[in-house]
Amino acid sequence: MTPDRIFTNWDASHSERWSRQPIRLEHTMHKQPAFSMDDLARLIETYPREHYSLVKTGAKGSRRVWREGEIGNLSGRQVIDAISRGGLWLNLRNVTAIDRRYRDMIDQMFGEIAAMVPGFDAPTHQAGILISSPDAQVDYHADLPGQGLVQIVGRKRVYVYPSTQPFIRPEHLESIALSDPEVDIPYEPWYDWHAKVIDLEPGQMLNWPLHAPYRVENLDTVNISMTVSYVNDEIRRAQILHLTNGFLRHRFGYTPRSRSTRGASFFAKQVMQKLLRDSKWVKRERSVRRPIDFRLDERDPGSIVDLSKATLEIA
Repeated sequence: MTPDRIFTNWDASHSERWSRQPIRLEHTMHKQPAFSMDDLARLIETYPREHYSLVKTGAKGSRRVWREGEIGNLSGRQVIDAISRGGLWLNLRNVTAIDRRYRDMIDQMFGEIAAMVPGFDAPTHQAGILISSPDAQVDYHADLPGQGLVQIVGRKRVYVYPSTQPFIRPEHLESIALSDPEVDIPYEPWYDWHAKVIDLEPGQMLNWPLHAPYRVENLDTVNISMTVSYVNDEIRRAQILHLTNGFLRHRFGYTPRSRSTRGASFFAKQVMQKLLRDSKWVKRERSVRRPIDFRLDERDPGSIVDLSKATLEIA
C-alpha cells in the first residue's frame, strides 16, 4: 500500500529547479510499514547475495577507505546492530526489483514528478536501500544516471558540487562507466568552498543535477535512506558515450575528441558500445576494482574478519 501523495510541499519553484539545482523536498515514504526495523531485518536475511554491497569506510577526516565484504550468517537484526557500531554501510541494490512494495512507492514518486515537471520522463528507474553507521561517510563521487536521495531514518549532511570542471571531468565519467567505483575521482578540500551543503531529516528527499559530484556524512545516528536512480533517452546516450570514450582512452590510448550524443560519430560509438559493454576486458576491469575481502564477525558484533583469515578458519 502506498500513501495518497508522496510529496507534501511541491511548488512551482521545485518544478523549475528539478535536475537543474540541488533541491530538498518533503515526502511521506518514511511512514510506510516496509521501512520498519522488523521488515528491514527480514529483507536483509533474504536478500540475494549478488544484489547487495557491504562497505567499510574510513571515519570522518581520515584517509579514504573503501573495502567490500559480506554479511555471512548473521540475522538481519544482527547486521543492523553491527552497522550501528560504526564504519559500515549496507546497500541493498535495486530493491525495487526484489520487493514490490518499494517498486510501488518509487513508481508513484516518479509519476508525481512527471506530472509536475514539464517534459520530465524517466521510463527506467530503480532504488536501493542504504543502512549506514552513525559515523559512516560516502566519499566524493559522481553517478552516471539521474539521482535522488530519500531520507527515512537518521540525519545526513550532503555536499553537492558543480557538475563542471574541475569538479568533474569527462575522463572521470569514462572511468566510472568502465569500472563502476564512483568514488575513484580526485577531490581537493577547497572544493567544499563551492559546494551546496544540505542537511536531510526523515521525510526529506534531495535531488541534484546530472553528474554533479557529491559526498555524504552521517550526523551521529544510524541512517536508513533510499538511493533513487533514473535514466531517460538523453542520459542513456550520455552513458553510451562515456563507456565508448573510456574504452578508446584506456584500452587503445586514444583521446576522444567528440562528446556529441548525436550524428554519425555517436552512431559509430553506439555500435561499438554494443560490442564492447560485455567484453572480457570491461568485465575484468570491473571485477578487479571491487574485491570482496571481509566478512562480518559473528562472535564480535561490529567487527570484521578478513576473508582470507575466515577461509582458513573454515578450512
